[in-house]
Amino acid sequence: MSNASHPKYDQHYADGKARRGGCPRASQSEPSLAPERDVVALVESTSQGRVPALVPLRYARMRASPFAFFRGTAMIQAADLAAGPDSGLRLQICGDAHLMNYGFFASPERQLVFDINDFDETHPGPWEWDLKRLAVSLVLAARGRGFDESAAREAALRLAGTYRRRLAGFSQMSQLELWYCRVGFEQLLSEATDEGMRQQLNKVANKARNQTQERLLPKMADLGDGGLRLRDNPPVIFHLDDHDSPLAACDDWLGGDSKAKIQRLLNCYIDTLKEDRRELLQRFRLVDAAFKVVGVGSVGTRCLALLLQDDYDQPLFLQLKEARPSVLEPFTQPCAHGNQGKRVVFGQRLMQATSDLFLGWTQGADDRHFYMRQLRDMKAAPALETFSNAEELASYGQACAWTLARAHAKSGGCAAEIAGYLGQSDKFDQALADYAQAYADQVEKDYALFDAAARSGRLPISQA
Repeated sequence: MSNASHPKYDQHYADGKARRGGCPRASQSEPSLAPERDVVALVESTSQGRVPALVPLRYARMRASPFAFFRGTAMIQAADLAAGPDSGLRLQICGDAHLMNYGFFASPERQLVFDINDFDETHPGPWEWDLKRLAVSLVLAARGRGFDESAAREAALRLAGTYRRRLAGFSQMSQLELWYCRVGFEQLLSEATDEGMRQQLNKVANKARNQTQERLLPKMADLGDGGLRLRDNPPVIFHLDDHDSPLAACDDWLGGDSKAKIQRLLNCYIDTLKEDRRELLQRFRLVDAAFKVVGVGSVGTRCLALLLQDDYDQPLFLQLKEARPSVLEPFTQPCAHGNQGKRVVFGQRLMQATSDLFLGWTQGADDRHFYMRQLRDMKAAPALETFSNAEELASYGQACAWTLARAHAKSGGCAAEIAGYLGQSDKFDQALADYAQAYADQVEKDYALFDAAARSGRLPISQA
């Protein structure tokens, strides 16, 4: 069904086009910077409330490259974007839509879909903030792989063009069509024209298919006299009762009776699930839990890997992840959900084509907020180093732009307005490519300041 000939569609499209008067598309090319911008102080401020002994590991992961630094500093770009142009069209956005926050995972029907897979920063905001973060990450990735600047720009142009064209297509769908629409593995494979990209997709999809709960068990747990126990690998994964762990050195989170407190977190979480899933989860018992460090930007936040088993001792791995306020909140509006974990779950369900069967939220006695989901269940994404040429990387950027356009069309209900603002020419594409290259330059300058602070000893760096 097409909405293109409907009078309401024409009006929405015209409204979006009219927004160019207050925010010309060409104005999106210049990166604005937040006033009184202190990069190192901003990085330090976001370490507040994290496990102190893990902050040096966070900095070490961020120091790996300008791209890694960019991954860990969504708050810097959010502040800069808030100082720049704004089309005025706001909707639920990802908030951290960089290149490595996309990948394959299983739908509840066990079909592989490609989608955004990280929503820690999801919040209402201007749609173009997501697109700008994705485009900058693509340019940084191209530079990190040693591709020349013309190839980086071409990748950004292709990303912008794909988003614009896909968004125009989604704008002509009915709301129900959008709700049911998803980007599946077979769709991506059928549209991949580069053989290298096809090989990449097959490799990542095969990895995802092997990331089942049963296959995860021998990788993460050992069988001892007391039953199954998650395997320690500090500082990445360790038990809360380990007196030599990073947590024990400086943090009493969950205290002595940790298992009982984790069970209370579980009980609270189960109440947020749909009734049938609540019934399913109650057929599992908690066997073990361990602190698990994840990602780059999340290092030092409270995260647990939970091992559960049913009556036949079959495993279920869950992840409990701390949810802090979105980096977008200071520049947009207060969280409306009363729990930051619920904010993450709401944004994820609204933007993803299909979400984890066990996605829910909870809250601790210390008022920390969390969300929960399955751990690694058929989840996989390519690593940057696997992109051997610029064509593969550009094609992957286009896949991310495709699913971002779908997510925005679904979450905002205003695809026609965005399509009207973007138009049919490449004017916005050129502006976005200009922005991505210029802001990537700024990220590299910021990284140099961060690196200097690490070398001077101001920012402690872990050697682990």
